[in-house]
Amino acid sequence: MIAVRVIAFLKPGVLDAQGQAVQQGLEALGYAVERVRVGRAFELVLPEQDWEENVRRMCERYLTNPLIEEYRYERLGPAAPPAKGQDDP
Repeated sequence: MIAVRVIAFLKPGVLDAQGQAVQQGLEALGYAVERVRVGRAFELVLPEQDWEENVRRMCERYLTNPLIEEYRYERLGPAAPPAKGQDDP
């Protein structure tokens, strides 16, 4: 099993209302910020076989909206065992 991280953002030109709100909040606190984009992150643990093709399919079919979002992914390495108590019934 391997761990993969997927990051999704709105495509350039699509209104990012959350990004604008965060930028305004930071500027109100005195930080100079030119642009803020808010996105989503997914960390997946999946079988190593055909992992890259499977991640692309997952992104295009379920995790993102290809009409308005773009994504990138990275292999994090071998999956670590779950933290104690995380998968306990």
